Amino acid sequence: MIEPKLEVPAELRDLAEKTIDQAEKAFGMFFDAASKSMTSVPAPGAEISKQALSFTEQNMKAAFEHARKLVHATDLQQAMQIQSEFLKSQFTNAGEHMKQITGGVMSAAKDASKGKF
Repeated sequence: MIEPKLEVPAELRDLAEKTIDQAEKAFGMFFDAASKSMTSVPAPGAEISKQALSFTEQNMKAAFEHARKLVHATDLQQAMQIQSEFLKSQFTNAGEHMKQITGGVMSAAKDASKGKF
């Protein structure tokens, strides 16, 4: 069976790319502001909060890159392949992020039990 091509006008693809770029820029500004506000978070929560913000930023960048790839998909099979690869990488990243956050929480709890604030 031959997979039909996705007939998306170039103007629509260009508009989608510009929209993705604008959204990414807005999120970048948000993450800059959030990072600056982290200086007011007391320890030990500051490190965990910075780490969580960093992970969120990484996930958003991956989502924007994923959207850019989807904009250029030429058929349904390619779009499904792009989606599959994205989901696999997100599940892998989520597992790594959870390990790192759990390690940070355990370390903070250990320090707290020793009175090291």
